[in-house]
Amino acid sequence: MTAFKQPIDQLDQQILRALVKDAKTPYTEIAKQSGVSAATIHVRVEKMRQSGVIEATQLKINERKLGYDVCCFIGIILKSAKDYEKVIAKLNDFPEVVEAYYTTGNYSIFIKVMTHTIEELHQVLAGKIQSVDEIQSTETLISMQNPILRGISP
Repeated sequence: MTAFKQPIDQLDQQILRALVKDAKTPYTEIAKQSGVSAATIHVRVEKMRQSGVIEATQLKINERKLGYDVCCFIGIILKSAKDYEKVIAKLNDFPEVVEAYYTTGNYSIFIKVMTHTIEELHQVLAGKIQSVDEIQSTETLISMQNPILRGISP
């Protein structure tokens, strides 16, 4: 992946904002809003893809409508820092772990876990995560709401 050779200009920012809001927005609509041709939008989007600024187009799923009512964050303290990669590989095998971060501070790893119920969370925590030998301890924070959820503004 090459670095973006030119700074992101105002048109690129408009394009990114439109696509972040709705990735299915037609280039013709973005072009009308921006006062340029659809071909210009297409070229700009392709340049941002090739440079790595745009990495993917993703589908947003409503987890609650699929029955995932429990969202929690788990701070993990490792027995040894050298175990990081091994633990990440094991956590990756657990479908309930949807995000993982290597962090500074109190925890070596901070993960986001989604389950259907508290009972299922207990099974995942006790039966999977805490059974990983390289994990010394965990702390679980259950999310009550997610009032702010957004990406960065281009």
